[in-house]
Amino acid sequence: MTILSPSLRANIEAAMANAVEIQKMDNAQGVGHSLPRALGRKYPNAFRQPAWMFIFPSSGICNHPVTGNVCRHHLHDSVPRKALKKALPKAGIVNKRVNCHTFRHSFATELLRSGRDIRTVQELLGHSNVATTQIYTHVIGQHFAGTESPLDRLST
Repeated sequence: MTILSPSLRANIEAAMANAVEIQKMDNAQGVGHSLPRALGRKYPNAFRQPAWMFIFPSSGICNHPVTGNVCRHHLHDSVPRKALKKALPKAGIVNKRVNCHTFRHSFATELLRSGRDIRTVQELLGHSNVATTQIYTHVIGQHFAGTESPLDRLST
């Protein structure tokens, strides 16, 4: 679970519109798309409805591994990782270890740094134990969730 910035809305809507156009072309050519688990059997025509289309469809078609029907899957999990690997040198980041999971750590760290409560961050990260989330408070040097001494608020 995560939260998306409203600034991404236009990009997400554009990706959805693009996916629907791909679906229309696929449907015209008799190409379906893979549905999770047994949903394809339960809803055999669902691949024709936009609500069932992947937001990020793969660039190619293939034979479904179970049914053998020609279909389009979603982008493979490796696509963002490969794109990040190419982007790092272009951004001048060569001596740091950065992977997709780095964004999760940055997300949590920045939420805590900006004063969000640790329970909210815990829920967003899906941690069952708050002790796991507290690791991020140590990373930013705020072992007590950013609590300041009352002395720091006194005016001199």
